[in-house]
Amino acid sequence: MRLIEHLTQTKNPSVSIEIIPPKRGRDIQKLHDAIESVLPYNPPFIDVTSHAAEVAWEEQKDGSFKRKVRRKSPGTFGLCAAIKYKYNLEPVPHILCGGFTREETEDALIELNYLGIENILAIRGDKTNHRPVPTDRSTNRYAVDLVKQVVAMNKGCYIDDLIDAAKTDFCVGVACYPEKNYESPNKDFDMQILLDKQESGAHYAVTQMFYDTKKFLDYVEEAKAAGVTMPIIPGMKIMTSKKHLTRIPSIFHIDIPNELCDKMMAAKTRAEEIQVGVDWAYKQSMELLDAGHNFLHYYIMQNTSPFLKLMDRLKKKI
Repeated sequence: MRLIEHLTQTKNPSVSIEIIPPKRGRDIQKLHDAIESVLPYNPPFIDVTSHAAEVAWEEQKDGSFKRKVRRKSPGTFGLCAAIKYKYNLEPVPHILCGGFTREETEDALIELNYLGIENILAIRGDKTNHRPVPTDRSTNRYAVDLVKQVVAMNKGCYIDDLIDAAKTDFCVGVACYPEKNYESPNKDFDMQILLDKQESGAHYAVTQMFYDTKKFLDYVEEAKAAGVTMPIIPGMKIMTSKKHLTRIPSIFHIDIPNELCDKMMAAKTRAEEIQVGVDWAYKQSMELLDAGHNFLHYYIMQNTSPFLKLMDRLKKKI
């Protein structure tokens, strides 16, 4: 099912998750175990992150350096196929701008279409040390450019003019930011980007993580007032460590509420830290459900234990 159909037709509350493929060469069984552990909660979809190739310089025995290009976490498409055909769930692979040419993106979308995967999340991707793109090929600089490419393929328009080209039918999700993308000069500019994505053909949006529910609720109202009509799914991450108090803001440029910070700092053991995070996630989930937001999305990566603790408390609602 295309995700937009689920979002607009289903009335019952549900929780979806985002996972990450194993590092290169690692065993996949741990991730299968993680997926199987959440099956009792019937997630409508599972997001699977994607990672572009990166450039690294490795020192050789003679003291020289050798340039290597590799993907640290390959396997996104294979994992998506397993989710769809082994677990009968809807996978949502991340399609990135950074580190990929438009030609490579087109090939990837063709492969996903052949696999019967109907939903994708179109994002720019983190700025990192990507391998350089050949000068004879084009790139999508921003997520809105990527959305346009996917929508063009849905209309049967490919990079090269092809005769009798097959139309794809992807449902396109995008990212949005309740606390503003750190690169946007202001919130109005950031909101306009979301509107541009919608006008270019995006079907729904998923937010960056947040720990202050009011910021999300205010953002949704601001988006509606600005003309955003597509569904906005709240994306959240369970805090599980005191280290997250500094790590999460430094990476994702978001604020941590004083109350959560104080409770996390007061925790004396790792188990207490995890419990603080689960309690806060439960509080946020209930606030969102009570406000009428029936679709909750959690970034769990590969560790489902805190999520399962949360779901055990939410099971009467979900």
